[in-house]
Amino acid sequence: MEHSSTFPIKKSELDQLREEATSYIKSVQWEQGRRARNREKDDKDDSILLYLSRAKGGNGSADVVSVSKSILSLKKRLLPESVAIPLHLNRALYALQEGITLGIWIKDSYYDASGLSSLNEKREILDNSGKREYESKMHTATAFMLFSTAYKILHDLQPFASDDLSVMKNKFAGIPEVSVMSPLKGISCSLFYYDKYLNHPQIILTDQDVIDFTVVYFEALIDEIQLRKSSLEYTDTIVDRTYKLENSDFAVAGWSNVFAGAAKSIEFNQIQFEQIVGNRDAKHFARRLTERLLSYDFTAQKNPFQELGGFMPVFMGYGIPGTGKSMLIAAIATRLKEHCTNLNIPFLFHPMPDTLISTFQGGSAEKMVEWMKPLQDPSRLIFAPIDDAENNLQERTAHGVSAGVKEVIGVFLRYTEGAYAVNYGNSSIGLFTNLPEMLDKAVISRVQGRFKIDGARSEHDFLDQDHLWWRKIDKTMPGFINMDNPEGYNYLDDQKMAKNMGEILKLVEKPTEERVAEIFESIEKKHEDDDHMFYASLFKAIQKDFPFFSSRDVRNIQSAVSLRLTDFDLEPEWFENPDLYFKKDYDDKYEMLQELMKANMKGLDFSDIRRQEVVRYLDNVATIADTDFKRKVDSRVAQMNIEMEAREQFDKEQKE
Repeated sequence: MEHSSTFPIKKSELDQLREEATSYIKSVQWEQGRRARNREKDDKDDSILLYLSRAKGGNGSADVVSVSKSILSLKKRLLPESVAIPLHLNRALYALQEGITLGIWIKDSYYDASGLSSLNEKREILDNSGKREYESKMHTATAFMLFSTAYKILHDLQPFASDDLSVMKNKFAGIPEVSVMSPLKGISCSLFYYDKYLNHPQIILTDQDVIDFTVVYFEALIDEIQLRKSSLEYTDTIVDRTYKLENSDFAVAGWSNVFAGAAKSIEFNQIQFEQIVGNRDAKHFARRLTERLLSYDFTAQKNPFQELGGFMPVFMGYGIPGTGKSMLIAAIATRLKEHCTNLNIPFLFHPMPDTLISTFQGGSAEKMVEWMKPLQDPSRLIFAPIDDAENNLQERTAHGVSAGVKEVIGVFLRYTEGAYAVNYGNSSIGLFTNLPEMLDKAVISRVQGRFKIDGARSEHDFLDQDHLWWRKIDKTMPGFINMDNPEGYNYLDDQKMAKNMGEILKLVEKPTEERVAEIFESIEKKHEDDDHMFYASLFKAIQKDFPFFSSRDVRNIQSAVSLRLTDFDLEPEWFENPDLYFKKDYDDKYEMLQELMKANMKGLDFSDIRRQEVVRYLDNVATIADTDFKRKVDSRVAQMNIEMEAREQFDKEQKE
């Protein structure tokens, strides 16, 4: 399941194949198989299946069809006055041509990579084993060609398809047969039935229907190929590489299908940040995350906050059980959904499912790829939380970790940094955990923003937590709560959002973790903390005590500092009137954010911010490193205490 290499699909090479693709659209011939001809004979005369089975040439002779002629006759039927081919018809025809062209290129690439080309040249003199290999590879080449063709067509047409395709899917009766005998037969068979559907009077009633039907048909073709893929052999050169179209976001990565059931948003409980007590750091981080995601530009397919250094594709919230992780996930989703609804932006709430780990070898990786793929969809904002992240992303070197967990982590690492890591600035993965020390080290190193979820910490926090509970009773039974209110404090005042991280971190000057504090103090004796050499020496000394501390951690600290430089509120009126910011083009947004950033930086001190973020990060690293050891020690101490108590009780009973 490992995808190790990325191969470019050059547009100049596609140009040479387009004529061949066009020739198939102009004319293919196909002789229906007996099963397809005899299908549903007893059904009503007007059934679509019966119509397909009675296609001309059903008596055993080959039937010639022309998709391009069918499109032209549709134009005459739907828009007789129009001189040019209507936009939707033209778009569908073009997508079909581009899809077939790309499919031919993929097929040729498989021929060369799998050794099918040389078998093809020698096929007249092959022995039985050679013939079997030749036929088997021919079937795989054809299936992969059809898959890639359909995949490219879906990529090009889905943005223009109707949101609700249920009516078209109800009309659609499936593909009577799919041939993978040879590339020519494969393309001829699939275009034959595509053409038959186009000519059925009930299928296409408007020009939009052509795009909708094309999407439904080629989704079905992908499903048919997916059903057959387990029986295909010689697929190594398919699953071990990705083919990426140059100057495009389109890529074919094995059999993985980003459009599979194009991920639907999961329902969640609506929660406001004000209902969460304490957690100032977490709430502030969550608010910043939502504002940054909302700044994504759908036309440019990038986010100005990425250029400014203030975007977090992967972040982590951690804390002891019962401090509000699930509430925080719901609050982030609630805020994003509310803003997206107001701004008319598509939103996907995409939590990792609990059923990801499979007992089948390779099954977990496949499920994880399916979950990660929608995160590469540039057409909507995506929040993808992983609750109890330690279950699926556990340290791989720990005793008893399943092969499934290792597969999931492998996919996660590949899709968050590497050949597959396409991030437009429209999606963010949040790891939420009670046990950060149990997470895999490589996974933690991908985290670019982190915050503690520590629940109620002050008297006022506990006061507010109680208030949120009893005010419901007070509302239904006024006067029943016969207790005095606190003096000099208005309920929920301390739960208001912080203006910036400086408010939260103003007390953080020195590390709280013992080992880090010692190292920090020893470096302070050698260098001033506004000297660049201070941090170089500090990182080197930290690495000595914490060997897993690496350049990636330094990059994560740099990201945290960059986040602080973009730690400013978007103007409230921008949300009230989207034309002022959200609906402007990318360059205008970028300039407006730069102005806000400059204004924000006037009150900041770079060396102070750097110190705060370094202290915060190193404390975090040390906490995670030490907690596992401390937990084991505590467990052992508790066991010894139980044994001592048991001995004492035993001795006491013996004396009696």
